[in-house]
Amino acid sequence: MEAPPDNDVLWARSLHFTHPDGSPGLGGISLGVREGEILAVSGPRGSGKTTLLRCLSGQLPVRQGEVWFNSAPVHTLGPAARERLRRDRFGWIDPEPVLIPELNVWENAALPLMLRGAGRRRAKAAALEWLERLDVGDSSRRRPHQLRHAERQRVAIARALAPSPTVLFADEPTAPLHRADRGHVLRTLTAAARSHGITVVLATHDPGTAALADRTVSLLDGRRVHTVHLPDSPDSPDTEGRAACSLSV
Repeated sequence: MEAPPDNDVLWARSLHFTHPDGSPGLGGISLGVREGEILAVSGPRGSGKTTLLRCLSGQLPVRQGEVWFNSAPVHTLGPAARERLRRDRFGWIDPEPVLIPELNVWENAALPLMLRGAGRRRAKAAALEWLERLDVGDSSRRRPHQLRHAERQRVAIARALAPSPTVLFADEPTAPLHRADRGHVLRTLTAAARSHGITVVLATHDPGTAALADRTVSLLDGRRVHTVHLPDSPDSPDTEGRAACSLSV
């Protein structure tokens, strides 16, 4: 078994994944993510971006291939060990905010820290710091149902950042946000990652979001590619009906 490079915090080799319905998810993907790097996983919807992030983070068990975190194998871990890894070392942002309705905003943001054993005062202080950075500090005592959808997503992002995870997996993190809000939230996210040394694996189909990363890996139909051919937008004047988007790998 080949060990991953020392400077890769995440490393995967020949990852294959098939969904329960038999449809292919990943077709032999290999990649490395360096410590402190912001890596964008780009491609159209259905290209395998979410599946890759879930395999790298241990949410989906790997049946064929390898995943390593800090030179330790993730693919050989059992369910309980993978759950501890996700709780203690990883952060996750979904495309849609999933908050606990019985908890107020700061309690939702502080929950991962408290699950790690942090005291209530310390967890609250960290949660409030990130809520302020993401412009939802004034809502810290509200319940999730009292917030707008975009505000709930900001809370979910604060919750992921508050514990300063080693690796943050962000699956289309600004999808629910209005275009005017996306830039601020993405700048906050990337600045936080760089200042705290957090490695980020960011799934996105938006070239503008991918441009904020240090490097881009492009997927199509569950495989790495160098060039993705996308259909033109409805208002495009191009009469050929197809456009080539070159992305760096």
